[in-house]
Amino acid sequence: MKLISIVTPCYNEEENIELLVERIRAVFVCLPQYRYEHIFIDNASSDATVEKIKVLASGDSRIKLIVNSRNFGHIRSPIHAILHAKGDAVVVMASDLQDPPELIPDFLQKWEAGFRIVIGVKPKSQEPLLFFLVRRIFYKTISKISETRLVQNYTGFGLYDRSVIEIVREMDDPYPYFRGMISEIGFKHAEILFEQPRRKRGISKNNFYTLYDMAMLGITTHSKIPLRLATMTGFILAFISLMIAFGYFAAKLLWWDQFSLGMAPLIISLFFFASVQLFFIGILGEYIGSIHTQILKRPLVIETERVNFSDDHNIVPQDSVRTIKHDEANL
Repeated sequence: MKLISIVTPCYNEEENIELLVERIRAVFVCLPQYRYEHIFIDNASSDATVEKIKVLASGDSRIKLIVNSRNFGHIRSPIHAILHAKGDAVVVMASDLQDPPELIPDFLQKWEAGFRIVIGVKPKSQEPLLFFLVRRIFYKTISKISETRLVQNYTGFGLYDRSVIEIVREMDDPYPYFRGMISEIGFKHAEILFEQPRRKRGISKNNFYTLYDMAMLGITTHSKIPLRLATMTGFILAFISLMIAFGYFAAKLLWWDQFSLGMAPLIISLFFFASVQLFFIGILGEYIGSIHTQILKRPLVIETERVNFSDDHNIVPQDSVRTIKHDEANL
């Protein structure tokens, strides 16, 4: 029997955990030809999420848990769990029930048909209209400027064959843009369309910073266009400035007494060029920050605990052990 790994990152989702487990269990009751494991990776939740998962795991060995020492963010944490899944295929889904577990049979059908990547695409959503429009604009923008074709309205929800997971492992990216990595791999994929339901319990953990971080990561990872745009804009503005300077000089020579330069054009030009410079310095800083993250080569997460993993997985990684011992010594 093939093993399917369900990977669910979570942070302060105590209201959704039990229902999510029930819905996934109900799905696999109708799929007796498959075994499954359900791996939760918790980003140091401050509510009862971990406790609830432990209670569920005590009664079902298929439910597994990785607890991080702190919140390592929504980019690094899911990949860590994906790389520790043992299934023939891995299904990645959020814990807020906005990724419907009932699509898993559709994913498996496409996978059995030969697709190594099956993704959930949400052309429609019941989330607030403003958020959906902003996301849609971002998806279209990054698709146009990216060097690889990125799938629009795709957040990572989908099924990935073991061969795909091994390629992701070999990429060894310390700050991975997962949906971009999937596009970078280039395998032919199947798309399952669905309407994303509205979150019914709890509040979204996404805020302006997390969305901005994801957007910048996608741009700096998959496109050099902003850097080249900065260069071209510099040339164009320099040429325009030179033409304006010649125009002012000629006007002053022709109408020396009547023509007055005035302060307004100088002040407006000064602030305009300063703003353009700051904008592109910021873009350059994003790329430098991305390079800095790659050079640091830090582990994706540091674990403090695992539940229901086999013996070889019950051992906390050595980096984690050293970090924990160091912290205890300082205490």
